[in-house]
Amino acid sequence: MATMTDALARTAPDEAANDDDHALVRASASGDAGAFEALYRRHASRVHGVILRLVGYQHSRAEDLTQEAFVRAWQALPGFRFESSFGTWLHRLAANTALMELRTRRSQPGMESDDDAFDGIGSMDTAGHHTALSLDLEQAVGTLPARARAVLVLYDIEGWKHEEIADALDMAVGSSKAQLHRARRLLRTRLEAHA
Repeated sequence: MATMTDALARTAPDEAANDDDHALVRASASGDAGAFEALYRRHASRVHGVILRLVGYQHSRAEDLTQEAFVRAWQALPGFRFESSFGTWLHRLAANTALMELRTRRSQPGMESDDDAFDGIGSMDTAGHHTALSLDLEQAVGTLPARARAVLVLYDIEGWKHEEIADALDMAVGSSKAQLHRARRLLRTRLEAHA
């Protein structure tokens, strides 16, 4: 007869992590800051990674938005319905946090169009100089126009559907597909130029 320990040993690592996350989410939703800190430590690097890619590898912006995403997660935890894994939910919340910031920047005075707003994000380094292209894929992705980069990251890396991207970026589904094509073409050109 199998014991509970045997059953736990056969549980897939992802399932065990989900079970651990669910227990920590329940505790966090009840106000347990230590449980939330454990969730933070477990998920911070992945959250930071998606945000970093979305903001064009601007590290200080990504750090700020990562913190903002976790603050929003803390506030939203009581409404978490356990319909998906906590990691999936948190990852989506983090991407939406970065996308909301992109939209806010787009609506600032002085930005004439969506492309002007998105193109201005992530194209300057902290000294105000254009970041040089490199052979590194990460840096090449960071040099893409922000709208194309956002679609590429969300579709190819994060696995979102065009309908979800279109909704998040306030664009038509066809525009999402066109931006993905544009991003892939630009990325291929930039990488070939440095090969």
